[in-house]
Amino acid sequence: MKKIPELKLSKKGNDLLDMYKQMVEEGYRNDYFNPKKYKEFLKNIFEENNIKTVLDYGSGQGKWEDKIDNQTNYSALDYFGLDKVYQYEPTIVNSKKEVAECVLCFDVLEHIFISDLKNIITDLYNHASKMVVLQIACYDANAKLPNGENAHVSVRNPLWWKGFLDSISSDFNSISTVLICTTEKNNASVFKTWSKNKWNESKTYKTEL
Repeated sequence: MKKIPELKLSKKGNDLLDMYKQMVEEGYRNDYFNPKKYKEFLKNIFEENNIKTVLDYGSGQGKWEDKIDNQTNYSALDYFGLDKVYQYEPTIVNSKKEVAECVLCFDVLEHIFISDLKNIITDLYNHASKMVVLQIACYDANAKLPNGENAHVSVRNPLWWKGFLDSISSDFNSISTVLICTTEKNNASVFKTWSKNKWNESKTYKTEL
């Protein structure tokens, strides 16, 4: 098993994490479970790629053992047909990461200080054996940080995120990437799944968005 480098944040990144910890202690998003919003889309992705293990990176409180909705008696774990979900939440002391077939990272990267994005995204790929699925909000949050700034500190447009992720994912030949960018709360852009291997196997030089 490969040794994964320790993730290190900048001073501003650590200060930001401390503010998020304070917000969580005060009840910020304690009942939020983002994958539920994309349950049908994710179910198809997991089935098509035979995903059985997931690392929920930035999981918050997590709701994987709870009913996914009021229309079914299935837990989220059973609904998605998963064997195991690991949950990593940096605001929780001693929360640990594990390598999984898929790393799921929903509504996290827009909360990360710009100087730390490359290291954190690289860490996502280092913990995935098959694919990375990302959902990123491209708009300001309703919530404010304790210092008064908006909680979404890295708001960029979808094409910026796609290009940034292209430059990092190209270091991971076989890891597929799924990118969902929400430009409004109920408006999402989904990019075509990609990987470096798929680029190289393509019969054309032009890659599709």
